[in-house]
Amino acid sequence: MDAKLVIALNEFLYVAKGLVVIIAIVSVLTGLMREYIPQDKLQQTLTKHERWGSLMGALFGMLTPFCSAAVVPVTMGMASMGASLGTVMSFIISAPLCNFIVLAMIYAAFGFKITVIYFLITFTAAVLGGFLISKSPWRNEIKRGDELEDTKAKSCSGNKANTCGGAPSSASRMRNAMAGGWSLFKRIIPYVLLGAAISGLSAAYLPADMVEKYVGGDSFESIVIASLIGIPLYLRIEMAIPLLNVLIAKGMGLGAALALIIGGTGASLPEIALVSAVLKRKAVIAFVGIVLITAIIGGSIFQYAV
Repeated sequence: MDAKLVIALNEFLYVAKGLVVIIAIVSVLTGLMREYIPQDKLQQTLTKHERWGSLMGALFGMLTPFCSAAVVPVTMGMASMGASLGTVMSFIISAPLCNFIVLAMIYAAFGFKITVIYFLITFTAAVLGGFLISKSPWRNEIKRGDELEDTKAKSCSGNKANTCGGAPSSASRMRNAMAGGWSLFKRIIPYVLLGAAISGLSAAYLPADMVEKYVGGDSFESIVIASLIGIPLYLRIEMAIPLLNVLIAKGMGLGAALALIIGGTGASLPEIALVSAVLKRKAVIAFVGIVLITAIIGGSIFQYAV
C-alpha cells in the first residue's frame, strides 16, 4: 500500500476514534438538557430580565447547540416575545461559538487551557457585543410582528429540531432525551467522519510550504487572513477541528487556527443569510463585525499570549 495512503488512513482512524466518543457523550448530555430544560420557558425568562439580557442571551446560547437552521426559529420566538436586540445578538453569537459541542471538541483537540481561554474570549464577545448594540442607535434593528410571519413559517417548516413550538411528548422523558441525543448524534457524525477523512488526506497530501506561505508563522497578517477566509466559509466545527490539527502540524499558527474557527463557525455566509431573517441590515453588519473583531482579537491572544 502507498505510504501516503497509510498515513491518511492512520490519521483518519486516530481522529475519528476520539471524536466519535466525544460526540456520543455530548449528544446524550444535549438530549437530557433539551428534555429537562424547556426552550420556550428559557425564551420567556429572557424577555422578563432585560437588565441582564446580554448575559442571559449568551448563557442561553451555550445551552442550545443548534445548527444554523434551528437558530432562526428560536431567535424569531425571542423577537416575537419582545426580547431586545442585545439579548438576541448575544444569543446568535454565543450559540455557534461556545455551545457544549464546540467546547467539547476544542477540549478534545487542544486541551483544557486552550478551551478555557477560547470560552472566555467568545463568551465575553457575545455578552459585550449584545450590550454595546443595545446601547447604540441600532438597538431597534430587529424584525418583529408582521416582518417575521413569512420567514418564520418557512424556517419552521424546514426545521427538524422541534424548536418551533409544540407540546412535549407524554412518553418517558428519559426515552425522549435518549432519542433526541441519538438524533443529534446521527446528524453530526457524518461531518465528524468527513472531517476526519479530510484530516487524513491533508496530513498525507497537503504541501506544508503552502500552509506556511499564507497562514504560517506568528504574524498578525496571518491571523487577519484566517479570520477573513473563515467568514465566507461554512465551517462545521466537526470538520474544522480535525483539519486544523493537521494545518497546525504543517505550520499554521495557533492564533490563525483559532481565528479561522471563530470566523468560520460564527459568521459564515449561510449563517449571515439565516440571521437576516430576524435582523435588519445594520444589525447584520454589526453581527458580522463583532464576529470578525472577535476572531482577530482572539487569534492574537492565542498567538502572542498563550
